[in-house]
Amino acid sequence: MPQSKPLLLFDGECGVCRHIAHWVQSLAHSKSGEPTLLEKPIGDNPEALRLLNPALDIWEAYETIHILMPDGSMKLGGEAVAEVLRNLPQTKWLAQSFNIHVFGRRPFQALMNFAYAILADVRPLFGCESCGAGGAWMKPIRWMVKRRNLLFGKNLAPHFTPRAKRSSAVY
Repeated sequence: MPQSKPLLLFDGECGVCRHIAHWVQSLAHSKSGEPTLLEKPIGDNPEALRLLNPALDIWEAYETIHILMPDGSMKLGGEAVAEVLRNLPQTKWLAQSFNIHVFGRRPFQALMNFAYAILADVRPLFGCESCGAGGAWMKPIRWMVKRRNLLFGKNLAPHFTPRAKRSSAVY
């Protein structure tokens, strides 16, 4: 299906993905108010995704952010994040760094790809169960989080009291 703007596909069941997509949606407007990027939750219909692009696999789309470009090409992972940043008026300046070549390589894009890979692995720690389970290196961290939740409860948050509101005891 032809489109005039890049289309961000995200997992609408994932709180992390949904939060990021809402942030993108709030910023993806030109000065005239026209959207610079479109968003679409993946849903649970593989055929609907194939109508967008025959190469789209619903399970891959759940695991990795996808951007469907107007020319029909796809960008995934860190490349997709860089494309989102290119299409947000507030971050275009930053997105230029992803095109810098040093000795035939794009170091800032490689760093973005690495950062995305880490985020993709840690999403389950933030409550996402639909995007995938993360890499093998996450097993000890998941184990520690489960033990912490069993001992202290799932919604444990540290309690911070501003210094001015503490008792006047000498420290």
